[in-house]
Amino acid sequence: MDSSKTTLTTHSDVLARRHCWTKALRLGVAAAFTWAGAFAQAASQAPVTAENGMVVSAQTLATQVGVNVLKRGGNAFDAAVAVGYALAVVYPAAGNLGGGGFMTAQLADGRKTFLDFREKAPLAATPDMYLDKTGNLIPGLSTRGHLAVGVPGTVAGLERAREQYGTMKRSALVAPAIALAERGFVLQQGDIDMLATATADFSSDPASAAVFLNKGEAFAVGQKLVQKDLAKTLKAISRHGVDGFYKGPVGSAIVASNQAGGGLITQADLDQYKARELLPIECSYRGYRVISAPPPSSGGVVLCEMLNILEGYPLKSLGFRSAQGVHYQIEAMRHAYVDRNSQLGDPDFVKNPVERLIDKRYADKIRSTIDPARAGVSRDLRNGVAPHEGSNTTHYSILDQWGNAVSVTYTLNDWFGAKVMAAGTGVLLNNEMDDFTSKAGEPNMYGLIQGEANAIAPGKRPLSSMSPTIVSRDGRPVLVVGTPGGSRIITTVLHSILNLVDYGMDVQEAVDAPRFHQQWMPDVTNVEPFALSPDTRKILVDMGHEFGEAQPANHLAAILVGAPTLGGRPVGANRFYGANDPRRNTGLALGY
Repeated sequence: MDSSKTTLTTHSDVLARRHCWTKALRLGVAAAFTWAGAFAQAASQAPVTAENGMVVSAQTLATQVGVNVLKRGGNAFDAAVAVGYALAVVYPAAGNLGGGGFMTAQLADGRKTFLDFREKAPLAATPDMYLDKTGNLIPGLSTRGHLAVGVPGTVAGLERAREQYGTMKRSALVAPAIALAERGFVLQQGDIDMLATATADFSSDPASAAVFLNKGEAFAVGQKLVQKDLAKTLKAISRHGVDGFYKGPVGSAIVASNQAGGGLITQADLDQYKARELLPIECSYRGYRVISAPPPSSGGVVLCEMLNILEGYPLKSLGFRSAQGVHYQIEAMRHAYVDRNSQLGDPDFVKNPVERLIDKRYADKIRSTIDPARAGVSRDLRNGVAPHEGSNTTHYSILDQWGNAVSVTYTLNDWFGAKVMAAGTGVLLNNEMDDFTSKAGEPNMYGLIQGEANAIAPGKRPLSSMSPTIVSRDGRPVLVVGTPGGSRIITTVLHSILNLVDYGMDVQEAVDAPRFHQQWMPDVTNVEPFALSPDTRKILVDMGHEFGEAQPANHLAAILVGAPTLGGRPVGANRFYGANDPRRNTGLALGY
């Protein structure tokens, strides 16, 4: 199937359907779904199909960059590098050079790996750096401005992926991003909506204002965003690799700008940064193999712990969004997040009890404490009490014709990170230091209450919820998936797996389906519109559950291999079925 031709003939229809679905989600029109689980043709559009490869990302131009790399013979790693650099230009709220992230990959020969390019605390960081003299948190200090910035890891991560597993030259993979930065790109409504979230912040930072404001005013749809300084930085990376970013004029500018703004980053911090390769977390769920992120991400551990708990319940026969099924899912989330928030951290600094947490016998113990008729009480669940003794990011998924699968989640943390730019570089800087435990018992920007395992220390990587995930069967990838969303990342990935494995949805239905999220504390389950029918909600409230409003939308990016549904029939000769989340009105699934 000529996927590019299909895109040309159907793109307006796809946009129209996506607009209608997004409007339905926002305005409260429930017609798209039934609560009983009859999901035939319930998606915002049919899954996007392709024979030879697929890319799904949160920005149309970045997806096109990745597909072009695949068309030119590059593999999934080459495409992932090119998309990563492109998103730094066209999706500046979360795509980045000044942040960090993770890559989960399964190679065509069956090898599995995980690249950790998470940001690190500066060498001068201290555990109490965000507290006043009386030991109280200083509001905003860990989220805004240069003191909130961790040492960036993205460039080191992308370059390690390219050197270790790619096939194309760096210059060819950075070139599309350079062109988009230097010549500019036309802003669509989704781009404008994203920029609008930080207009006031841009005004407070002259370097950001010079790029992301148009003569002091917000940009409008149809105008062009040009980023000349970012193009120069990308050219330096193209010529010199990691040294083009961490050393030389770009590195010096990052240090000078950060220190002038009261930050802690020095040249020594940039010189010592290295991406690292780790073994991914693996577990099984109903005959499928789940491969996901290890610490310093909590994603894989928590995902596997929840799946192990839920494997003991007959979710399919209970029915999609039945009160009993939802109850069990909420309780699995509640218990797993107790462990996430208290026991996990950077493996260079703490001993993570991974084997115990993802052991199915541990899940059996947790399941035995879950009352099938009553909601748990979060304040009664905590580290040290049996059995627990002892949003804003971006994701892209890629599969190539040879069977290489790459799942990448990277971030600045908040939208546009610390809301400051390294002057003269075009590089927005992260506010990743907020992901540490600034003070035990106090919530971070995502409401997560964390423990000493995640305390600030020089050179330490903060705990993350990013969950780039691959699901395989008989040794071959069948699903590549991930999402932004802070603490909600893990439960969103969980929903996607349950929707496909237990409820038989096609991949677009699985992405579109309304979600809910529970993270132990605060003791409330956040629910998207249409996730629960009124009568189901009443049953759950009577069981003791407390519900809150939906949190900001995620952007799930998923690719299914073989058919639109797990175990289903392929459509023609197509091998890949992509699903782009309609919630943010951005992004594209595209293959060839």
